[in-house]
Amino acid sequence: MNKLIVLVMIGGIAFVSCKEQTGTPKESNNPFFAEWTTPFEAPPFDKIKTEHYEPAFDKGLQEHDEEIAMIANNTQEPTFENTILALDESGQLLSRVARVFFNVSQADGNDEIQTIEEKYAPILTKHGDEIYMNDQLFARVKAVYEQRESLSLGIEENKLIENYYKTFVRGGINLAPEAREQLKKINEDITALTTKFGNNLLAENKQFQLVISDEKDLSGLPESSIHAAAEKAKAADQDGKWIFTLDKPSWIPFMQFADKRDLRETMYKAYINRGNNNDSLDNKAILEKIATLRARKAGIMGYKTWADFIISDNMAKTSDAANALINNIVTATIPNVKKEAAELQQVIDRSGDSFKLEAWDWWYYTEKLRKERYDLDEEAMRPYFSLENAREGLFLLCEKLWGLQFEKIDYLPVYNDEVLTYAVKDSDDSLLGIVYFDYFPRPGKRGGAWMDNIKEEYFKGDERSAPIVVNVCNFTRPVGDTPALLSIDETETMFHEFGHALHALLTQCKFRSTSGTNVASDFVELPSQLMENWVLEPEMLRLYARHYKTGEVIPDDLVHKIQAARKFNQGFVTMELIAATVLDMDWHTLTDTVQREAVSFEKASMKRMGLIPEIEPRYSSWYFNHVFGSDPGYSAGYYAYTWAAVLDADAYQAFAETGDIFNRKVAENYRKFILEKGDSDDVAKLYRDFRGKDATPDAYLKRKGF
Repeated sequence: MNKLIVLVMIGGIAFVSCKEQTGTPKESNNPFFAEWTTPFEAPPFDKIKTEHYEPAFDKGLQEHDEEIAMIANNTQEPTFENTILALDESGQLLSRVARVFFNVSQADGNDEIQTIEEKYAPILTKHGDEIYMNDQLFARVKAVYEQRESLSLGIEENKLIENYYKTFVRGGINLAPEAREQLKKINEDITALTTKFGNNLLAENKQFQLVISDEKDLSGLPESSIHAAAEKAKAADQDGKWIFTLDKPSWIPFMQFADKRDLRETMYKAYINRGNNNDSLDNKAILEKIATLRARKAGIMGYKTWADFIISDNMAKTSDAANALINNIVTATIPNVKKEAAELQQVIDRSGDSFKLEAWDWWYYTEKLRKERYDLDEEAMRPYFSLENAREGLFLLCEKLWGLQFEKIDYLPVYNDEVLTYAVKDSDDSLLGIVYFDYFPRPGKRGGAWMDNIKEEYFKGDERSAPIVVNVCNFTRPVGDTPALLSIDETETMFHEFGHALHALLTQCKFRSTSGTNVASDFVELPSQLMENWVLEPEMLRLYARHYKTGEVIPDDLVHKIQAARKFNQGFVTMELIAATVLDMDWHTLTDTVQREAVSFEKASMKRMGLIPEIEPRYSSWYFNHVFGSDPGYSAGYYAYTWAAVLDADAYQAFAETGDIFNRKVAENYRKFILEKGDSDDVAKLYRDFRGKDATPDAYLKRKGF
């Protein structure tokens, strides 16, 4: 359940705003150069065309250069206002176009958009390097930093000062001239490579299709999957056939229910070998270079490894702390996953088959064992989890916890006709922000699910500028007259991504770069993962899980079965995630710059951790987009999902301990100390302020049944 926050990073700080710009007559037809008169300062997607991006990027870069020069050359004494705040408010045209462009490139891209991305991603990286290696500018920032304790500023102002100072240092300002030039070249190369990696993966996803002509090959598949495959075939002018793809709504049911073992193997291997087919889309050489370049960069910056460099700026602080958690989870998981594998082998043996369990069998026989042990068929639960009911349940939860109100609005232009827009209001009817929901897969949309900002929250004096947030997913589509019926995993994904949205919508920060989700990557998953805890609680299920045809509330016996099965298959779920985490850390704890061969490196990594052959990591190196692709913010940081899982399990106990999972007082404290604070204070302190203590793994391990 990956998540992508597309940040346009100018050397490490995300510059995001919607400052009004007045275009010259020559530029008047470009929406980026005019005042946005749309409600809420939302992008006029109905007017933005692909040809507008390049001139807008060019002008945005030029204006930002001029603004930076004005700050650096200011002859007045450096102050918070004329240096730090000026930096935070600079680059607004560039931020405007970048926010819109990168949202579209990820959610609704095409070949032309990809070409622009490949052109401008290295340019933006170089632009950021020029800012954060500007000695004259840094001298002013450093002057404010060194006198910050005597300036009588607030906590958030001091945090902003510290963030900017640290960004300059981590951007290479203290390096010798030769080392700076090396770093600039490495940064440009890494950006070009990660962009290419992500685009290759998107193309690989689009390229594969399993076309079935014989109806007998559909044996075992649910009607919803068969109908969806038939509609896809019809759209491709292949009436009478069925097309299955690597999009999760197509791939997962196939792996769970298709009786044809050879076809499951075909689908499975197509998925895990994306980027590993020795063709023009192969990613192995790309990721090998990225890992080597990151190791070189870490050395230039004075760190032993890339992981040490990255994690020093995270909540964990050290790679040793992250690895200690990872190793503890691996140790706790291996006995459970071996037990699960043995149980699945017994199911195979009882069925009269004589083959050994393989990775492409795990999902299929897990469903058989779930049915046998709990009389629970995940596919049979879908009618109670229509997309509309799940979303209404999400809204109801937010109302019960914080009094939030959701108003569907139809007058905002959107980048694709499938996108829905809502205004989110507080209990006093004041506007918190706008959210765009983009739920279904399509060509040009990357896989997975993510949240992003089109416009971040900040204050103009005493007036709060409301954020505009996007939730992008790839859920099962409606088929014919049947609405989109979600799996449990898809329902949890909806709640997860909206947890990120809440972090952005409820924030009450003064500055763009401290607001919302601009926090350490191993803290940012807390608000998202916490929201998943409510999805399957009996009290919650009875509020929103209703049969899409009859409106019948989910029956008590089905609720009981769901509860009984909640710890089922958790060894597998945990192991595939932690295996990807280990793989990420192994690539990024290299202490030399010798280029490794990806396949043999991955095999050795998984053997060292003790991964059983019946399981593959959730992401193999060649399609690990979080780490090597268009969302590289998780490099040496994929452990964040596990780190934050410890936090969210502990945080949920604050509700559970009261005997009321909708406890309004706990919810308000969580809002006050976590959701509203963004990066305005140290996140470890914020968590202690909320919980009264540091988190321990106890609740997490108990939830897993370990």
